[in-house]
Amino acid sequence: MMGATGSIASAARPRAAAAPQDLTVALADDVLALTYERLSAADRAQLKRLLFDHLAVCRRGAEAPWSRVVQDYVRSLESAGAARVFGAGFDASPAAAALANATAAHGLELDDTHDESITHPGAPIIAAGLALAQAHGLGGRELLPAIAAGYEVVGRIGAATGAAQVLERGNHPTALFCGFGVAAAAAKLLGLERDGLIAAWGLQLSAAGGSMQFSIDAAGTAVKRLHGGYAAQGGLLAAELARRGLAGPGQAFDGDYGLCRLYGSAPRLERLAKGRDAALEIHAISFKPYPCCRLFHSTLDALATVTDGFALPAESIRRVRVGGPAILASQHMLRRPRSEMAAQYSLPFTLGAAMAFGPEAIEGFAEAALSDSRILAFADRVEAVADAELEAAFPRHFGSWVEIERGDGETRRADVLDSLGTPARPMTEAALIRKYATLCEALPGLPAGQALRARVEAFAAGGGADELLDGFGLGDG
Repeated sequence: MMGATGSIASAARPRAAAAPQDLTVALADDVLALTYERLSAADRAQLKRLLFDHLAVCRRGAEAPWSRVVQDYVRSLESAGAARVFGAGFDASPAAAALANATAAHGLELDDTHDESITHPGAPIIAAGLALAQAHGLGGRELLPAIAAGYEVVGRIGAATGAAQVLERGNHPTALFCGFGVAAAAAKLLGLERDGLIAAWGLQLSAAGGSMQFSIDAAGTAVKRLHGGYAAQGGLLAAELARRGLAGPGQAFDGDYGLCRLYGSAPRLERLAKGRDAALEIHAISFKPYPCCRLFHSTLDALATVTDGFALPAESIRRVRVGGPAILASQHMLRRPRSEMAAQYSLPFTLGAAMAFGPEAIEGFAEAALSDSRILAFADRVEAVADAELEAAFPRHFGSWVEIERGDGETRRADVLDSLGTPARPMTEAALIRKYATLCEALPGLPAGQALRARVEAFAAGGGADELLDGFGLGDG
């Protein structure tokens, strides 16, 4: 009887469905398969551009007051190590140096952007990668594919989670996503295999976060600068702990309580996987010519058009309307910022600063500029509205339009879907070198732009990190 009953129950039981693919594992396999030899000539050229740009924004950002605070903290740790703290005159452990340097790189609003994930991956990924490369005596042939892996992870998990919805709900994508990219880059540099990388991601899942509260705070505060540092330090810590055998849960991205379902309102898990022959996410990066929120770059390009290259007298403009993604109006319309950070996140203030100082000038956001009557008068004339078409295109495109009404009744309008610096309108090598010169030419001990490009070339061909970074640690000591 028992045997028959058991037999009947067994026969009646439906066949189990095939287990779904573990997409976290698939992503791990993809990024671990990235090697220097598998990088194309175009991949290597882009990675060299990303590295060059990072060195510029990190070294100049190290001079900022918030960066000095973090450097002082790192110095107090007395953490022995061989990783250079940019502009500080001392070395530290990789995790401590990564915290300081990624904060510096994210501190000027000039670091690169992966548009679809709405992140700034270069600051944390390259800062952490360089720190590990120095500590372990690694060179460009190891670091370049590790950087590519980090960007690949950030791009895919941001797309799979739905970065625009994440941002609207008040999470900052750079802080939320980039630690996982850092963990991937670190795992490759530390020699972790699949299980180690998956463990690192599982550990990072419980540490990921980042609030947009700073964007509606008049004081702004420096916490947004720290989002790069938090991601760099956290992702590196996760990889180091996994290397030592500490386990983290699997399916960090596609699990029932994984990143995509935890933070995404309509996750697209299929975006975690793609063919290995597909273009790498490093080619979806925008470089920033303007020191402000990436959302405003197309607006500045449009404003340049309607003001004849910012030559039109600001006082002749009676009204400014800006159309774009809805968050322009919901998160970026603070008219009286009380800090540089808040000013760089204020659409009205940024447009006023561009009219007064030019769009590339850091001085337009300095403390003295916060009370500049020219900027504030122009800011009071700016209004923003949501544009349904541009909302639908976001975040693949950070487009906007600007319409000005002059005192004589003339109306002008310009629409910009892709700003200068995007893959659709890339900055030239000469422009990137000018950016470096503008930021760093006055700092002591640094090579000229062309000389630094030569250093990056030598590093990418197998040179060491110490030769690449000679002079970048100079500072107060």
